[in-house]
Order: sequence, then C-alpha cells, then structure tokens
Amino acid sequence: MKNVPMKIEQLGFDKWFLDRIDPTKLIDHQIARITAVNKDSYTVNNGKGDVSAEATGKLMFSANSPLDFPATGDWVIARYYDKNSLAIINEIVPRKSVLKRKTSGKKIEFQLIATNIDTGLIVQSLDTNYNLRRLERYLVMINESDIQPVVLLSKSDLLPINEIDKKITEIHALFPDIRVVPFSNKDNARLKLVKELLVPRKTYCLLGSSGVGKTTLINNLLDEVRLKTHSVREKDGKGRHITTRRQLINLKNEAMIIDTPGMREIGNFAVTTGIHSTFDEIEKLSNQCRFSDCSHTQEQGCSIVAALKNGIISQERYQNFLKLNKESAFYEMSYLEKKRKDKKFGKFVKSVMKEKKSKR
Repeated sequence: MKNVPMKIEQLGFDKWFLDRIDPTKLIDHQIARITAVNKDSYTVNNGKGDVSAEATGKLMFSANSPLDFPATGDWVIARYYDKNSLAIINEIVPRKSVLKRKTSGKKIEFQLIATNIDTGLIVQSLDTNYNLRRLERYLVMINESDIQPVVLLSKSDLLPINEIDKKITEIHALFPDIRVVPFSNKDNARLKLVKELLVPRKTYCLLGSSGVGKTTLINNLLDEVRLKTHSVREKDGKGRHITTRRQLINLKNEAMIIDTPGMREIGNFAVTTGIHSTFDEIEKLSNQCRFSDCSHTQEQGCSIVAALKNGIISQERYQNFLKLNKESAFYEMSYLEKKRKDKKFGKFVKSVMKEKKSKR
C-alpha cells in the first residue's frame, strides 16, 4: 500500500489533532504523519504517499530532550518542495499519547518509542519468553501513556489448549479486564482472531522481545513477506534483532501498526500513574496503611505486608512492585540531577560567551 493516495483521516488524523493546530499555519504548509525515523531523517505521509523529510534547524536545536524530537506516529506541520518529493518539518502537532522508556544501559534519559498510539500489543511467546514480571513492566510503560493494552500470546502451536488456558487464567488473575489473545503464525484460524482486533484508522504498536514473532505477524497481516525475519537461536530460544527502526505500516483494512525492535531491557522512570494502574490492588491496599509515608517493607500497620503474609498478593508480584517503584524513583532523581547540571553548564557557557563578546 506504499504510496497509494489516501486521505489523512485514513492515517488516523481526527478532530482531536485538528483542534490543536493553528489554521493560519496551513496556508503554505501541510499536515503529515511521520511513518519512519532514520537517524537524522524522516519519512512522512500527507495522504498522497511517503516522501523523505528533514526537520528544521530551529526544531532540532530547541529540543531539550529526546522527547522533543519527531517520532514515528507524530503528526507534523511540514512544507513540501520539489514537486512534493521532499518535505521540511517545521512543527510537531501536540501528541495524544507518548510511548517511552529509559534508554538501555547506564545512560539516564528517555527514549521515545512511538507516539499517538491507540493500543499497545504486548507480544509474549508461549515458550521460555512467557514471563509475568516482564509483562508487568510493559504494562507500566503502556498504562503510564494512557494507551489501551492487549496481550498477544504467540506460538500457541507449542502448547495444548489446557496449558494455554492456564496461562490466560494467570494473566487474568492479575489483570481481570485485559484482553488476551493466543495465536500462532502457522495457524490461519488463530491469526484471524488477531486481525479482528485491528480497527480501521486506529494505530497499534507491537512490543516484545526479539524472537516472539512480531515481524512475522506483520507479514501475515499484510499477506506478503515485506519485512525480513530470522529464526530464534536453538540453544537459548532468543531471537536476533531484525527490526532496526520503528515504522508505521498501513494494513489492508486501514488499521496502522508500528513494528518496534525487540527490547531486552525495559527500564521505566517517572511512571507513577503506570505503576498505580498496573498494581491497582496493591495501590488500594497502600491507602489503608497506618503511616502515610509507609515503605511497605517492615512497618507495623502496613496493609500490603499483611496482605502478603495472608497470601492475598504473591511474593513475586510484591517484589516486582517494590523494585519498579525503587527503579523509577532512582532514575527520576538521577534524571532531574542531570537536567540541573546541564542547565548550570548552559548558563556557564552563556556567561563565558557574553564575557568574550564584551572584550572585543
């Protein structure tokens, strides 16, 4: 469907975005959506097809963090040149949702995954990849962004139906309202269940580890092998990274799906709302603690510790709750300290430049 003319409404544009755009800016500019990010360049679509694009220097240099740069899924105001073969991005339209995580490694910074997502599809395969604690981490990320989560359990051909049902029951015991869909890329009947999830003009984002079948799923949804895939390693069941960039793909039913590189590290910070939503029953118990500053570890009158002892919440879920809270607080504090240092350094540079200028 690449470069097939369509209306921008078919790319997900609606009144919510229109109401946040100054109409005078569209006199000599157009609305377009970023469909791919390639290091310092972009691919955008204004409803007439994909074209290469660059951001203005003003937009790039005014960015204070990675969250200020254009991302896959963004709506932008752009000017087209050379018979609409090149676009220059002037401004990012306010975002409806922002899917982000901590950058991998020791660096304390946000990494922007995608924007304006309606539903996050968390893919876990029914082999060694299936992990409730990892699922909780993905849900914290998605819930923080107020994105609807859906769990897709791939490789359902590996387990008998009763074992699959057991996994679904485990997930629903923690998240009663979440939709869980088992499927296999080798089973057309199961794939049909995934296809029925995808609503026209809505944007979906695939999240999960390498090797769980995300790229193969997209090829099956497209009914063609458009994206490259590799098999998982037999010795440890881990996949090798195939997807190297985030790109928005138009499906035949006008739904859009964003493929993302596999994540081996899922770090979150500044995710208080996401933790509250993901660990809802634990957060409700915290309101009953004797002390308002309860650490939920050893204080007398802690409702969470009492629930743990009584078997109301599991040891594993409790430990993950504490760990995620601790990580988020540490990363957020480190990030704020980094921002303070950057600001102080910026002021120092400005003062030096001002002093040099006065001596000329």
